[in-house]
Amino acid sequence: MSPFYLVVLIPLWIGYLLDLCLGDPRWLPHPIRFFGNLISHGEKLLNTNSFRLVKGILLTTTLCVSTFLFFYWVIKLLYSIHPVLYYIFSSVFLFYGLANKSLLQEGKEVFDQLNTKGLEAGRKRLSWIVGRDTSQLNPNQIRTAVCETLSENLSDGVIAPLFYYALAGIPGMMTYKMINTLDSMIGYKNDKYFYFGKVAARLDDIVNFIPSRLTALLMVLVTFNTRGLQFIFQYGHKHASPNSGYPEAALAGILDTRFGGPNVYHGKLVEKPFIGHTVRDITHNEFYRIYYINHATTLLFLLIISLTYYILNRLDIQIHWFL
Repeated sequence: MSPFYLVVLIPLWIGYLLDLCLGDPRWLPHPIRFFGNLISHGEKLLNTNSFRLVKGILLTTTLCVSTFLFFYWVIKLLYSIHPVLYYIFSSVFLFYGLANKSLLQEGKEVFDQLNTKGLEAGRKRLSWIVGRDTSQLNPNQIRTAVCETLSENLSDGVIAPLFYYALAGIPGMMTYKMINTLDSMIGYKNDKYFYFGKVAARLDDIVNFIPSRLTALLMVLVTFNTRGLQFIFQYGHKHASPNSGYPEAALAGILDTRFGGPNVYHGKLVEKPFIGHTVRDITHNEFYRIYYINHATTLLFLLIISLTYYILNRLDIQIHWFL
């Protein structure tokens, strides 16, 4: 048997390098789309009439438990047949679990469209990645929206999946992705999903509690920015979400700017608190600073995971979460 830390670290680094090189090609089948289809079918079947809270609990619990058990037994079977099969499967699904390159590509595309093709092009491209109404946004509001989205998704799309991989391997990572997908599809506070998606939304809040704050601290570490640390404590808790405000506050502090404020969502004006106090325009070239922060934060966390498992191995502390 390979040393247990290699069982963890080989897929970790191969998957990371695959994401770094490939991103998320639209032609490639993706398990998150499959997760979305399962949720959509379940929602159509169960989100009707009475007992919607109970039905939402049933759907959320069934999909999360099934996801964990499926990946647990698949990788256990593959490793028993031949370790190489396990390494291939785990590397591919770790790649699927990360979204850093694709997120940065989308953000850069908004900045580039705004810079080269003008305001309407920037608004249209931004509408692909945010839920707010983009039709009345000015150039700085567009760039600000990109910054907010990239900081939040650095947690949801990169650090949180890696955190749960470090704790529970591919089963943990994919279960987190299922929870995150459930929240994005049914975790709304409207009439249709208020009860049905309540548990999914609360579960997403719980599983992102540590990763969101960890992401914010890592962002500060890779930039050596004390203002970012100050903003985490000063503004992180002011966001409507119990988690999103922390990485947003870190980036607002690092860039010395202001995020948040009122925005229109689905035709309704939503008043959000401001994160930060410096009112200034974000320039086109500042995207490259954000690009560095995202990649450096990811790499630092990979090194922390690797070092932790190496130390555990040196101490002869064996962690077998699936073998």
